[in-house]
Amino acid sequence: MSMSMYVVGHKIPDSDSICGAIALAYLKNQINEPAIPTRLGEVSPETQFILDKFGFEAPELKLSYAGEDVYIVDHTEKTQAPDDIDEARVVGVVDHHKLGDLTSSTPLECWIRPVGCSNTIIKMMYDFYNVEIPKDIAGIMLCAILSDTVIFKSPTCTTADIKCVEALAEIAGIEDFKELGMEMFKVKSAVEGTPVRDLVMRDFKDFNMNGKLVGIGQLEVIDLAVFDEIKADLEADIAKLKEEGGRHSVLLLLTDIMKEGSEMLIASDDVSVIEAAYDVKSEDGRVWLDGVLSRKKQVVPPLQDAFAKI
Repeated sequence: MSMSMYVVGHKIPDSDSICGAIALAYLKNQINEPAIPTRLGEVSPETQFILDKFGFEAPELKLSYAGEDVYIVDHTEKTQAPDDIDEARVVGVVDHHKLGDLTSSTPLECWIRPVGCSNTIIKMMYDFYNVEIPKDIAGIMLCAILSDTVIFKSPTCTTADIKCVEALAEIAGIEDFKELGMEMFKVKSAVEGTPVRDLVMRDFKDFNMNGKLVGIGQLEVIDLAVFDEIKADLEADIAKLKEEGGRHSVLLLLTDIMKEGSEMLIASDDVSVIEAAYDVKSEDGRVWLDGVLSRKKQVVPPLQDAFAKI
């Protein structure tokens, strides 16, 4: 029996990171590669809804991986990896983002595809290894794909994602997966009574952009009106977060999945860089970005280009 590997997603894990760790660890165990799913942070309300629905416990919280074998899910960025990742052995990566700055000292398995969700790739891995997907695991994988692709509305969504959801829905015995997707986004939209910092950090990622640290948060809801009372508090908090973390900028996307666009709240040392990235003029640190649903495809790339010029 070889040493176990840990399968873990990114910091501030989303449903893809958590469900992906569970689904990939199960697959690895079926092919005699002992694996344990872990997580780097708290489970979001949406992810908890998914775990409860299909009867899973959250993976164990594990922050240190020095000397361990690690299989990374849903990112390749040092800013999103365990703090001691340099002292671990990265044995594999499954991801659907841009290639980041994670490197490995030994050969590794890489499954990186330009699809809407890591779980779509994990489904391909099950097919590749010819391993049957259990009903409950099919359920959580399906939910992760619906979450990441915003029920197929996101520009990141591909034919592969849709085909995987259809196949997984059949395995999981789910008749109306779009209805299940809306149920999930209703859970995501319940922000009342949640501390402001918890909202800002609910789906937050740090990026190294040309040597500057840029944090981008996103809250996806069914109606932006849920933010009317708290928008000023959110703005005050992202300004605080920027100072605390020594960041150049903190952006918060308030995404309306029905109107299909995002209001961006901006706290920055230099707002002009952000305005140049999206070719917009912000007003009091706010700007509406029509059609913008995806941080990965529509927000990060233009920003990276703008930061490369400064």
